[in-house]
Amino acid sequence: MGLDYYNVLKVDKNATEDDLKKSYRKLAMKWHPDKNPNTKKEAEAKFKQISEAYEASHRKLFQVLSDPQKRAVYDQYGEEGLSDMPPPGSTGNTGRAGGFNPRNAEDIFAEFFGSSPFGFGSAGGQGRSTRFQSDGGGMFGGFGGGNNNGGENIFRTYSDGTAPKKPPPVESKLPCSLEELYSGSTRKMKISRSIVDANGRQSQETEILTIVVKPGWKKGTKIKFPDKGNEQVNQLPADLVFVIDEKPHDFFKRDGNDLITSRRVTLAEAIGGTTVSINTLDGRDLPVGVTDIVSPGFELVVPGEGMPIAKEPRNKGDLKIKFDVQFPTRLTMDQKSALKRVLVG
Repeated sequence: MGLDYYNVLKVDKNATEDDLKKSYRKLAMKWHPDKNPNTKKEAEAKFKQISEAYEASHRKLFQVLSDPQKRAVYDQYGEEGLSDMPPPGSTGNTGRAGGFNPRNAEDIFAEFFGSSPFGFGSAGGQGRSTRFQSDGGGMFGGFGGGNNNGGENIFRTYSDGTAPKKPPPVESKLPCSLEELYSGSTRKMKISRSIVDANGRQSQETEILTIVVKPGWKKGTKIKFPDKGNEQVNQLPADLVFVIDEKPHDFFKRDGNDLITSRRVTLAEAIGGTTVSINTLDGRDLPVGVTDIVSPGFELVVPGEGMPIAKEPRNKGDLKIKFDVQFPTRLTMDQKSALKRVLVG
Protein backbone atom coordinates (compact mmCIF):
# COMPACT_ATOMS: atom_id res chain seq x y z
CA MET A 1 0.00 0.00 0.00
CA GLY A 2 1.00 3.62 -0.48
CA LEU A 3 1.35 6.26 2.17
CA ASP A 4 -1.47 6.13 4.72
CA TYR A 5 -2.56 9.75 5.02
CA TYR A 6 -4.80 9.03 7.99
CA ASN A 7 -1.97 7.47 9.98
CA VAL A 8 0.60 10.15 9.09
CA LEU A 9 -1.74 12.99 10.10
CA LYS A 10 -3.02 11.02 13.12
CA VAL A 11 -6.68 11.41 12.21
CA ASP A 12 -9.38 8.78 11.80
CA LYS A 13 -11.05 7.84 8.54
CA ASN A 14 -13.98 10.14 9.20
CA ALA A 15 -11.72 13.19 9.44
CA THR A 16 -13.09 16.51 8.24
CA GLU A 17 -11.06 19.17 6.46
CA ASP A 18 -10.88 21.08 9.74
CA ASP A 19 -9.47 17.97 11.43
CA LEU A 20 -6.78 17.74 8.76
CA LYS A 21 -5.81 21.39 9.24
CA LYS A 22 -5.65 21.11 13.02
CA SER A 23 -3.51 18.01 12.83
CA TYR A 24 -1.16 19.52 10.27
CA ARG A 25 -0.67 22.66 12.42
CA LYS A 26 0.28 20.61 15.43
CA LEU A 27 2.54 18.09 13.68
CA ALA A 28 4.28 20.57 11.40
CA MET A 29 5.22 22.79 14.33
CA LYS A 30 6.40 19.76 16.33
CA TRP A 31 8.56 18.22 13.59
CA HIS A 32 9.97 21.26 11.84
CA PRO A 33 13.76 20.63 11.50
CA ASP A 34 14.67 23.98 13.07
CA LYS A 35 12.85 22.93 16.23
CA ASN A 36 14.74 19.62 16.36
CA PRO A 37 18.43 20.52 15.93
CA ASN A 38 19.63 17.35 17.69
CA THR A 39 17.63 14.99 15.45
CA LYS A 40 17.48 17.08 12.30
CA LYS A 41 17.59 14.28 9.69
CA GLU A 42 14.77 12.38 11.35
CA ALA A 43 12.77 15.60 11.72
CA GLU A 44 13.29 16.53 8.06
CA ALA A 45 11.96 13.17 6.89
CA LYS A 46 8.98 13.37 9.22
CA PHE A 47 8.26 16.99 8.29
CA LYS A 48 8.29 16.19 4.57
CA GLN A 49 6.03 13.19 5.14
CA ILE A 50 3.54 15.28 7.12
CA SER A 51 3.56 17.98 4.44
CA GLU A 52 3.06 15.39 1.70
CA ALA A 53 0.13 13.84 3.53
CA TYR A 54 -1.48 17.23 4.09
CA GLU A 55 -0.85 18.34 0.49
CA ALA A 56 -2.44 15.18 -0.87
CA SER A 57 -5.34 15.31 1.57
CA HIS A 58 -6.06 18.97 0.95
CA ARG A 59 -5.55 19.21 -2.82
CA LYS A 60 -6.61 15.81 -4.10
CA LEU A 61 -7.68 13.29 -1.54
CA PHE A 62 -10.33 15.32 0.23
CA GLN A 63 -12.22 15.91 -3.02
CA VAL A 64 -11.84 12.26 -3.95
CA LEU A 65 -13.11 11.13 -0.56
CA SER A 66 -16.23 13.24 -0.90
CA ASP A 67 -17.36 10.51 -3.29
CA PRO A 68 -18.34 7.49 -1.12
CA GLN A 69 -17.34 5.00 -3.82
CA LYS A 70 -13.89 6.51 -4.28
CA ARG A 71 -13.39 6.81 -0.54
CA ALA A 72 -14.07 3.11 -0.21
CA VAL A 73 -11.34 2.49 -2.79
CA TYR A 74 -8.86 4.52 -0.76
CA ASP A 75 -9.86 2.89 2.52
CA GLN A 76 -9.18 -0.52 1.01
CA TYR A 77 -6.20 0.14 -1.26
CA GLY A 78 -4.69 3.39 0.02
CA GLU A 79 -3.07 6.00 -2.20
CA GLU A 80 -2.07 3.48 -4.87
CA GLY A 81 -5.72 2.78 -5.57
CA LEU A 82 -6.10 6.41 -6.62
CA SER A 83 -2.75 6.85 -8.33
CA ASP A 84 -4.21 7.05 -11.82
CA MET A 85 -6.35 10.06 -10.92
CA PRO A 86 -4.90 13.52 -11.68
CA PRO A 87 -5.14 16.01 -8.84
CA PRO A 88 -7.67 18.83 -9.08
CA GLY A 89 -6.43 21.64 -11.29
CA SER A 90 -3.81 19.53 -13.11
CA THR A 91 -3.84 17.84 -16.49
CA GLY A 92 -2.42 14.43 -17.08
CA ASN A 93 -0.08 14.49 -14.08
CA THR A 94 -0.35 11.20 -12.23
CA GLY A 95 1.32 9.68 -9.23
CA ARG A 96 1.83 10.58 -5.64
CA ALA A 97 0.11 13.72 -4.37
CA GLY A 98 0.22 15.46 -7.74
CA GLY A 99 3.98 14.98 -8.10
CA PHE A 100 4.97 16.13 -4.62
CA ASN A 101 8.50 17.49 -4.42
CA PRO A 102 10.34 17.51 -1.05
CA ARG A 103 11.09 21.18 -1.54
CA ASN A 104 7.36 21.87 -1.26
CA ALA A 105 7.39 21.03 2.45
CA GLU A 106 8.56 24.46 3.55
CA ASP A 107 6.36 26.13 0.92
CA ILE A 108 3.29 24.42 2.34
CA PHE A 109 4.34 25.43 5.82
CA ALA A 110 4.91 29.06 4.82
CA GLU A 111 1.64 29.28 2.89
CA PHE A 112 -0.32 27.62 5.67
CA PHE A 113 1.11 29.72 8.48
CA GLY A 114 1.72 32.93 6.56
CA SER A 115 5.10 34.56 7.19
CA SER A 116 7.16 31.71 8.57
CA PRO A 117 8.76 31.92 12.02
CA PHE A 118 11.59 29.61 10.92
CA GLY A 119 13.65 31.83 8.65
CA PHE A 120 12.26 30.79 5.24
CA GLY A 121 13.33 33.10 2.44
CA SER A 122 10.86 34.63 0.01
CA ALA A 123 10.71 34.28 -3.74
CA GLY A 124 9.39 37.31 -5.50
CA GLY A 125 7.64 38.48 -2.34
CA GLN A 126 5.11 35.65 -2.52
CA GLY A 127 6.07 33.86 0.67
CA ARG A 128 7.47 30.92 -1.35
CA SER A 129 10.90 29.62 -0.47
CA THR A 130 13.64 28.71 -2.90
CA ARG A 131 15.12 25.75 -1.03
CA PHE A 132 14.50 23.46 1.91
CA GLN A 133 16.40 25.06 4.77
CA SER A 134 17.85 22.12 6.60
CA ASP A 135 21.42 23.13 7.11
CA GLY A 136 21.54 26.05 9.47
CA GLY A 137 20.30 29.51 10.17
CA GLY A 138 19.04 28.46 13.56
CA MET A 139 15.51 28.68 14.84
CA PHE A 140 13.36 31.67 14.14
CA GLY A 141 15.57 33.57 11.73
CA GLY A 142 14.53 36.52 9.56
CA PHE A 143 11.21 36.50 7.72
CA GLY A 144 10.62 36.69 4.02
CA GLY A 145 7.88 38.89 2.71
CA GLY A 146 4.70 37.16 1.93
CA ASN A 147 1.18 36.07 1.58
CA ASN A 148 -0.47 35.27 4.91
CA ASN A 149 -3.32 33.19 3.44
CA GLY A 150 -5.32 33.65 6.63
CA GLY A 151 -3.31 31.13 8.65
CA GLU A 152 -5.10 30.48 11.95
CA ASN A 153 -2.14 29.97 14.25
CA ILE A 154 -0.06 31.49 16.99
CA PHE A 155 2.15 33.28 14.47
CA ARG A 156 -0.46 35.61 12.98
CA THR A 157 0.29 38.34 10.47
CA TYR A 158 3.40 40.44 11.00
CA SER A 159 2.85 43.45 8.79
CA ASP A 160 6.23 44.91 9.58
CA GLY A 161 8.01 41.67 8.61
CA THR A 162 9.60 41.10 12.02
CA ALA A 163 9.84 37.74 13.75
CA PRO A 164 7.77 36.99 16.86
CA LYS A 165 9.72 38.09 19.89
CA LYS A 166 10.89 35.82 22.65
CA PRO A 167 10.36 37.20 26.16
CA PRO A 168 13.20 37.21 28.71
CA PRO A 169 13.85 33.94 30.56
CA VAL A 170 11.79 33.29 33.67
CA GLU A 171 14.25 32.68 36.51
CA SER A 172 13.52 30.91 39.77
CA LYS A 173 15.86 30.13 42.66
CA LEU A 174 16.59 26.51 43.47
CA PRO A 175 17.80 26.30 47.10
CA CYS A 176 20.22 23.41 47.68
CA SER A 177 21.96 22.21 50.80
CA LEU A 178 25.74 21.82 50.84
CA GLU A 179 25.17 18.06 51.10
CA GLU A 180 23.24 18.11 47.79
CA LEU A 181 25.93 20.20 46.11
CA TYR A 182 28.63 17.88 47.49
CA SER A 183 27.12 14.56 46.36
CA GLY A 184 24.74 15.73 43.63
CA SER A 185 20.99 15.21 43.58
CA THR A 186 17.95 14.86 41.33
CA ARG A 187 14.89 17.04 41.80
CA LYS A 188 11.41 16.62 40.37
CA MET A 189 9.64 19.95 39.86
CA LYS A 190 5.97 20.21 38.93
CA ILE A 191 5.25 23.32 36.87
CA SER A 192 2.04 24.84 35.57
CA ARG A 193 2.16 27.11 32.55
CA SER A 194 0.02 28.77 29.88
CA ILE A 195 0.28 27.40 26.35
CA VAL A 196 -1.28 28.28 22.98
CA ASP A 197 -2.88 25.36 21.17
CA ALA A 198 -3.02 24.78 17.40
CA ASN A 199 -6.15 26.92 17.16
CA GLY A 200 -4.55 29.92 18.87
CA ARG A 201 -6.40 29.44 22.16
CA GLN A 202 -4.67 29.66 25.54
CA SER A 203 -4.91 26.84 28.03
CA GLN A 204 -3.08 25.54 31.09
CA GLU A 205 -0.87 22.48 31.27
CA THR A 206 1.20 20.88 34.00
CA GLU A 207 4.49 19.08 33.54
CA ILE A 208 7.09 17.37 35.70
CA LEU A 209 10.64 18.62 35.07
CA THR A 210 13.68 16.62 36.15
CA ILE A 211 16.55 18.74 37.43
CA VAL A 212 19.90 16.99 37.82
CA VAL A 213 22.17 18.87 40.26
CA LYS A 214 25.78 17.84 39.66
CA PRO A 215 28.44 17.56 42.38
CA GLY A 216 30.39 20.78 42.84
CA TRP A 217 27.86 23.16 41.32
CA LYS A 218 28.06 26.63 42.84
CA LYS A 219 25.60 29.31 43.76
CA GLY A 220 24.48 31.07 40.59
CA THR A 221 24.73 28.01 38.32
CA LYS A 222 21.81 28.05 35.87
CA ILE A 223 19.76 25.11 34.56
CA LYS A 224 17.83 26.07 31.43
CA PHE A 225 14.65 24.46 30.12
CA PRO A 226 14.02 25.98 26.67
CA ASP A 227 10.44 27.04 25.86
CA LYS A 228 9.03 25.79 29.18
CA GLY A 229 7.79 29.19 30.33
CA ASN A 230 4.39 30.74 29.64
CA GLU A 231 3.33 31.13 26.03
CA GLN A 232 1.34 34.05 24.61
CA VAL A 233 -0.39 34.55 21.27
CA ASN A 234 1.98 36.14 18.71
CA GLN A 235 4.92 35.51 21.02
CA LEU A 236 7.42 32.70 21.42
CA PRO A 237 7.38 30.78 24.71
CA ALA A 238 9.83 31.95 27.35
CA ASP A 239 12.69 29.78 28.62
CA LEU A 240 12.48 28.56 32.19
CA VAL A 241 15.70 28.89 34.18
CA PHE A 242 16.48 27.54 37.65
CA VAL A 243 19.32 29.27 39.49
CA ILE A 244 21.24 27.34 42.16
CA ASP A 245 21.21 28.93 45.61
CA GLU A 246 23.10 27.60 48.64
CA LYS A 247 21.32 27.06 51.93
CA PRO A 248 23.29 28.09 55.06
CA HIS A 249 24.99 25.17 56.81
CA ASP A 250 25.37 24.67 60.55
CA PHE A 251 29.06 23.68 60.49
CA PHE A 252 30.58 24.54 57.12
CA LYS A 253 31.02 27.65 55.04
CA ARG A 254 31.91 27.37 51.38
CA ASP A 255 34.70 29.41 49.80
CA GLY A 256 34.92 28.47 46.12
CA ASN A 257 35.93 24.81 46.15
CA ASP A 258 37.11 24.91 49.76
CA LEU A 259 35.17 24.24 52.95
CA ILE A 260 35.80 26.18 56.15
CA THR A 261 34.86 25.08 59.64
CA SER A 262 35.93 26.06 63.15
CA ARG A 263 36.80 24.19 66.33
CA ARG A 264 37.48 25.28 69.90
CA VAL A 265 40.27 23.62 71.91
CA THR A 266 41.42 24.01 75.47
CA LEU A 267 44.72 25.65 76.35
CA ALA A 268 46.13 22.25 77.26
CA GLU A 269 45.07 20.81 73.88
CA ALA A 270 46.44 23.84 72.07
CA ILE A 271 49.83 23.30 73.68
CA GLY A 272 49.99 19.54 74.04
CA GLY A 273 48.26 18.46 70.84
CA THR A 274 44.89 16.81 70.21
CA THR A 275 42.69 15.13 67.61
CA VAL A 276 39.47 16.71 66.36
CA SER A 277 36.68 14.79 64.65
CA ILE A 278 34.97 16.29 61.60
CA ASN A 279 31.62 14.98 60.36
CA THR A 280 31.94 15.37 56.56
CA LEU A 281 29.16 16.32 54.11
CA ASP A 282 28.99 12.74 52.84
CA GLY A 283 28.53 11.35 56.36
CA ARG A 284 32.08 10.20 57.21
CA ASP A 285 33.73 10.70 60.58
CA LEU A 286 37.08 12.27 59.69
CA PRO A 287 39.71 12.36 62.50
CA VAL A 288 42.25 15.16 62.13
CA GLY A 289 45.38 15.15 64.29
CA VAL A 290 46.74 18.48 65.57
CA THR A 291 50.42 18.34 66.47
CA ASP A 292 51.46 21.99 66.16
CA ILE A 293 50.99 24.47 68.97
CA VAL A 294 47.70 26.20 68.31
CA SER A 295 47.65 29.95 68.67
CA PRO A 296 44.46 32.02 68.33
CA GLY A 297 43.49 32.18 64.63
CA PHE A 298 45.58 29.13 63.73
CA GLU A 299 44.34 27.38 60.56
CA LEU A 300 44.94 23.74 59.65
CA VAL A 301 44.48 22.72 56.00
CA VAL A 302 43.35 19.19 55.12
CA PRO A 303 43.94 18.68 51.35
CA GLY A 304 41.24 17.04 49.24
CA GLU A 305 38.43 17.23 51.81
CA GLY A 306 36.64 20.24 50.36
CA MET A 307 33.91 20.46 47.69
CA PRO A 308 34.10 18.50 44.43
CA ILE A 309 35.35 20.55 41.48
CA ALA A 310 32.47 20.67 38.98
CA LYS A 311 34.61 20.22 35.87
CA GLU A 312 36.85 17.66 37.61
CA PRO A 313 34.44 15.75 39.91
CA ARG A 314 37.16 13.33 41.08
CA ASN A 315 39.17 16.23 42.48
CA LYS A 316 38.18 18.28 45.49
CA GLY A 317 39.16 21.50 47.17
CA ASP A 318 40.58 21.68 50.70
CA LEU A 319 39.09 21.61 54.17
CA LYS A 320 40.26 24.51 56.33
CA ILE A 321 39.87 24.21 60.10
CA LYS A 322 40.14 27.45 62.07
CA PHE A 323 40.90 27.10 65.78
CA ASP A 324 39.82 29.11 68.75
CA VAL A 325 41.75 28.57 72.01
CA GLN A 326 39.69 28.54 75.18
CA PHE A 327 41.75 30.20 77.88
CA PRO A 328 40.87 29.52 81.52
CA THR A 329 39.76 32.47 83.63
CA ARG A 330 42.16 31.48 86.43
CA LEU A 331 44.74 28.80 87.25
CA THR A 332 45.61 27.01 90.47
CA MET A 333 49.22 26.99 91.68
CA ASP A 334 49.64 23.40 90.47
CA GLN A 335 48.29 24.31 87.01
CA LYS A 336 50.60 27.29 86.80
CA SER A 337 53.57 25.09 87.68
CA ALA A 338 52.60 22.45 85.13
CA LEU A 339 52.15 25.12 82.43
CA LYS A 340 55.54 26.62 83.23
CA ARG A 341 57.20 23.25 82.89
CA VAL A 342 55.58 22.71 79.48
CA LEU A 343 56.56 26.15 78.20
CA VAL A 344 60.09 26.10 79.57
CA GLY A 345 60.66 22.48 78.72
